[in-house]
Amino acid sequence: MNTLIKSLTEKKKSCLPIWFMRQAGRYLPEFRKIRLKNPNFIKLCFNSKLSSKITLQPIKRFDLDAAIIFSDILIVPYALGQEISFQKKKGPKLSNFNLNKFLSNNDKKFTKELKPVYDAIKNTRKSLNKKKSLIAFVGAPWTLFVYMMGLKNDKNQINFKLVKKNKKINLIFNKLNKYLCLHIKNQINAGADVVQIFDSWAGLIPNSYLEKLCYKPNYKLVNFCKKNKIPVICFPKGIKKNYLNFLNKVKPNGLSLDYDIDPHWANKYLKNVCLQGGIDPKILFKKEDKINKEIDKYLEIFGKRPYIFNLGHGLLPKTNPETVKKMIRRVKLYK
Repeated sequence: MNTLIKSLTEKKKSCLPIWFMRQAGRYLPEFRKIRLKNPNFIKLCFNSKLSSKITLQPIKRFDLDAAIIFSDILIVPYALGQEISFQKKKGPKLSNFNLNKFLSNNDKKFTKELKPVYDAIKNTRKSLNKKKSLIAFVGAPWTLFVYMMGLKNDKNQINFKLVKKNKKINLIFNKLNKYLCLHIKNQINAGADVVQIFDSWAGLIPNSYLEKLCYKPNYKLVNFCKKNKIPVICFPKGIKKNYLNFLNKVKPNGLSLDYDIDPHWANKYLKNVCLQGGIDPKILFKKEDKINKEIDKYLEIFGKRPYIFNLGHGLLPKTNPETVKKMIRRVKLYK
C-alpha cells in the first residue's frame, strides 16, 4: 500500500505523503516547451502520449508520492457537447448551453469522446513506480454548472437569481452526476487509484443552498467512489467553517483545505478524516525562512494525524521549481 492510500484509509498518524495540485504545469520549463508547440489546451489534454509525459514530468523532477493525470475538469462538459475556449487572464469560456443537446448524450458516446484521457492514464500507470499513486479527478456538479451556464463574472461573483430561476437545475445535476460517475469509473479502470473532486466554486453558494448544490452532489460522487472501493478526496473551496458541515454530511476519505482555513481550527474540529494541504501557494514567493516557518507550522499542527502535504490551491505559474524542491526536501526530512 502506498503512502497516499495509507493516509486516506488508515486512521493513524500521518506518513506524510506529498503531492501538489497543478504540479504538472506552467511553472516547469519542460512543460512550457511542450505547451509552446501545443497552444490548444483541450487538444493537449486529448493527446494521450503528451498528457502522460506531462503527468510524469514532476515525478521525474521531484520525489513526490503521487501523480495527478494532466487533464481538466471541463473535459466532461466538452465531451457532452460544449465547445471551450481559453481567454487570456479571463479563464475558460464555454459555448452556449443547449439542454436538448446535453440530454441527447449517451454512455457509449461519452466514453468514446474521453478515450484519449483513459489511454493517457493507462500509459502513465505503466510508467509510474507502483509505490506512487495515480490520482484521477472530476469537477463537482455545481462547479461544472457555473462554467456550463457562464455564471461567473470577472470578479468571481455570480448572479444567484439566475440559478434560482433555472427550473431544470435538478435535471442537469442528475445527468451530470451520471456522467461524472462514469468518468470516475473509466479512470479507475484505466489505472487510477485515488480520486479528487474539485468543487472550486463552492464558496459562491449561499449558505441556505449548500445542502442542495454542494453537500448532496458531492455525497453522491463520494458514495460512488466508496462503492468502487477507491479513496476519495474532496476540495470544497471557499466554504470556510462550513467545512465541518461538509465533512459530517459528505464523509470523504480526505478533505483538502483551502488557504482561507485556519489550520488550528481544522485540526480541532475536522475529525476522523485525512486532511490535505492548506498552505497559501503565494508563500512560495517569500524568502526561504518565511517559507520554512509556514511549512513547519502545518507539519507541527497536523503531524500527529493522517495528513497529506499539499497547498491550499494549485502551484502558481511563477513558482520557482527550486523552491518546490526545497519544500519537498524539508517535508521529507520532517518524516
